[in-house]
Amino acid sequence: MRILLSDHYRTARQSLDRARLRTLLTVTGVAIGVASITAILALSGGVNKVIDKQVADLGHSIAIIRPHTDEPTLADLSNPSPSNAYSTSPLVERDVKTVLDMPETDQAAPLMTLSGSVRTKEVTPKRSIIVATTPALESVNHLTLSDGQFIDSVTKQNTVVLGTQLSIDLFGTEQSIGQTLLIRGQEYTVIGVIKRQNKPINYNNIDFDYAAVISLTSGKLFNGGVAQIQQINVKAKDGTDMRAYSQKIDQALQKNHDGQKDSEVVTGSAIAKPTSNLFRWVSSVMAAVASISLIVGGVGIMNIMLVGVSERTREIGLRKAVGASNLTIVAQFLIESLIISAVGGLLGFVGGYLVAFFISLVIPYDPTFTWAIVGWAALLSLGVGVVFGLYPAFRASRKDPIESLRRYH
Repeated sequence: MRILLSDHYRTARQSLDRARLRTLLTVTGVAIGVASITAILALSGGVNKVIDKQVADLGHSIAIIRPHTDEPTLADLSNPSPSNAYSTSPLVERDVKTVLDMPETDQAAPLMTLSGSVRTKEVTPKRSIIVATTPALESVNHLTLSDGQFIDSVTKQNTVVLGTQLSIDLFGTEQSIGQTLLIRGQEYTVIGVIKRQNKPINYNNIDFDYAAVISLTSGKLFNGGVAQIQQINVKAKDGTDMRAYSQKIDQALQKNHDGQKDSEVVTGSAIAKPTSNLFRWVSSVMAAVASISLIVGGVGIMNIMLVGVSERTREIGLRKAVGASNLTIVAQFLIESLIISAVGGLLGFVGGYLVAFFISLVIPYDPTFTWAIVGWAALLSLGVGVVFGLYPAFRASRKDPIESLRRYH
């Protein structure tokens, strides 16, 4: 058996070597398909790793209170903006106080989004969002400042903290402390700049890179003295049972709202679910597109094998005339197909990780290596070799030896 396989392998090598250009092009086609899928799987693994870490950081202490509504859509998650935020909300300041009065609560930060322009006298950026909140948001949301300070109880009313990109759009630099701008026509002074987030889980439905953060007091003045709160981010004390805590919050808010369940409390992995679903959907679509190139590579294998069958009709006839069985002929051509797919798969796997590495230089997610990805790369490449190599192999095995020898005599 070992001698027979060795003979098949040697014959396959000789056959493929005679058609080097065709073989090289076919191997390249398979390699491109495998590389595309490998890169997607590696980067998807990196994103999921970051999501899991963020959930681990949040899941044991963070609860999100928001209006009871449908799960955010793909459009909401991929393009956070004021239009995607909850336009109407039953949450009010009384609800924030109720949560803060609970012994399990460490901090609670209300989020109130406002429509209106953020601009200077010379520049009006295409994208911005006004967020009114309290000083607790810095700690609850783990916001980091690249310059200046966050809003607090001693800062003046007309002060603002900008997201990094909004600062650049308005003033051409991240260092905009002391600059003045207009929020809905009123002058504000910049006291801080929020460092870029680079976090996949956006449970606020707000892109803080484009945010102008003002105090809740200032926000209420823009809304007739009323705080229409879209969301309350809550940080529980260490050791709190988050399930029991969320149920307690839910019951307290229902009592505040005359028994109506018009809000929901989200904790743990449920916070990350919409984002995880988004990345899973995007990865699936990209993998499906990448599979097309793998199929093209498979078609290339079938093509080169069919050409080989046609060119080697006399060889097939001779082998069958001296006793080679149909199974032997099938094995011969199938091994050739597997060699092409295996070499393409190996090159594609290595190339895929190189592509993922270079992509990771411009996005904040590192590719992950797992044996599952190795298994998928091997399974896909060898599977393509078998699937697209079977038809040419069976076609070769069905050739009549007498007719083959007569035709090429």
